[in-house]
Amino acid sequence: MKSAKGSGKARARRGPDITSAHVSDLSDGNVFLPVLPLGEDCLFPQSSMTVVVTAPGALKALEMTARTGGRLLAVANRDEAGAVRDVHSMGTVATIAGLVPASDNGRRVELEGGMHRARVVSLIGMDVLVAEAELVPDGDAGEDWGSAVEALARYLHAHPDLRSFLDQQRRSREPMGWVNLACQHLPISPSARQKLLESAASERCQRISRGVEALLRKEHGA
Repeated sequence: MKSAKGSGKARARRGPDITSAHVSDLSDGNVFLPVLPLGEDCLFPQSSMTVVVTAPGALKALEMTARTGGRLLAVANRDEAGAVRDVHSMGTVATIAGLVPASDNGRRVELEGGMHRARVVSLIGMDVLVAEAELVPDGDAGEDWGSAVEALARYLHAHPDLRSFLDQQRRSREPMGWVNLACQHLPISPSARQKLLESAASERCQRISRGVEALLRKEHGA
């Protein structure tokens, strides 16, 4: 996977050997989840993503996910990341929709983002990570999704290849699922993409509407 980009740092601590740790829900509403670092990429709720995993620690996190309920925390690394544990504090709870062998003893993994983002409270482990995470609902976009969809439609009209790609990748028929999928693939910086993920659905739509209009003006030389 690619190296990470972005800002913000999760609080970390050493813990037990997490290759055999039991991953379960906490009584206070937090959850324990294996962590899959995504480099500079972001997985958004109601979206999908395919990544090739080759790092030994990440491969063990996939094995742990299969043993402990099928959920993991997909999270981007920070831009100055010097180690696998240098991850952002906000990611998305995901399930593994597909897993096939890849080159270099890796795995090609298809991830499906659920309805929740999650904020890292603490990290356990060094190479293989487990997060104690607080679930963060994406929220209701209300009427704000309309302006985001309209702005994205104008942008994709000018970029038919991207529109075709998104149509092929789309899994959710919900408007926010389409908006979130577009967030993953717009030509913006990794730090800007992470800020979109950290925003609730309504604010994300507002940011997308403004940002896409700015992209169009830039491309047209305005």
